[in-house]
Amino acid sequence: MEEENLKYGMENEILFLDPVFTHNVWGGTRLRTEFGYEVEGNDVGECWGISAHEKGDCKVAEGKFQGEFLSKLWKEHPELFGYLNDPRFPLMVKLIDARDDLSVQVHPNNAYANEHENGSLGKTECWYVLDCEDDAAFVVGHNASDREELARMIEEGRWTEFIREIPVKKGSFVQIDPGCVHAIKGGLLVYEVEQNSDITYRVYDYGRLSGGKPRELHVQKSIDVIRVPAKPVEKCVIDASDVPRNQWNALVFCDSYRVWKLVLDGEMNFEQSQPFLLMSVLDGAGSINGVPVKKGAHLILPNGFGNVKLLGNMEIVASSVGSGSD
Repeated sequence: MEEENLKYGMENEILFLDPVFTHNVWGGTRLRTEFGYEVEGNDVGECWGISAHEKGDCKVAEGKFQGEFLSKLWKEHPELFGYLNDPRFPLMVKLIDARDDLSVQVHPNNAYANEHENGSLGKTECWYVLDCEDDAAFVVGHNASDREELARMIEEGRWTEFIREIPVKKGSFVQIDPGCVHAIKGGLLVYEVEQNSDITYRVYDYGRLSGGKPRELHVQKSIDVIRVPAKPVEKCVIDASDVPRNQWNALVFCDSYRVWKLVLDGEMNFEQSQPFLLMSVLDGAGSINGVPVKKGAHLILPNGFGNVKLLGNMEIVASSVGSGSD
């Protein structure tokens, strides 16, 4: 049976994806200089490494599905993804280079987004810090004690009192549930796993201008959906900088996704038992079932892939939907 699984895994194609890039007022150059992506500009904020969103739909880079959009594969080849009953590909994977502070935001849950945003999904997301300065911080949560105080703080612009910043370091992992006020601060390089949605309510943007005008804020919707009181810091952040090698280490399991980290040092074998497995190589190089991979690769191991043999020295973060075996 083990030999059959290995053979099956070797015959099933790995789906390598061509990323989509965005230019942002807060973006920088590290996605090009550190990951080697061929993208021009000094304002490249995001690499959508695995995405089937209408604003950024990745194409398969090689193999029998070369040139096909991920959204099309999801609709026309459900066997690759475990025949999940979902009208859209459920997850997005991004790299984020924040040269400057991102706006302070909050995401709605699925129910609120469905009612107020034309049937869209809400958004749950999580961040893994790839690199940062010694004094790095995220905005995670707020300091209002009840919804009345929350509304007053926002409407009166008492941002110093309102915003809760927490220190982070390389290897910090942060879960951002719907209703959590959040922002990535300047100087951080971040890997993000999230629901396939771009619904974001901007609470505060530091008074910046884009095209000579302030960017739109979503004050009332933000007040509607922000969780009060905020979730305690210790329930939002874990230190994933030093995990056991050559095994999958769980970072978070929630209704929207499951996320693991792997530090490979040599060789490791595992069975791909998820409906599908998204993988990003965040450092190093090696091979997957004999196929070379290196830092910056984003790929999907489809349903039924079978036995997976990893070789090399790599840091990988993988994710799948919030169902399936551990």
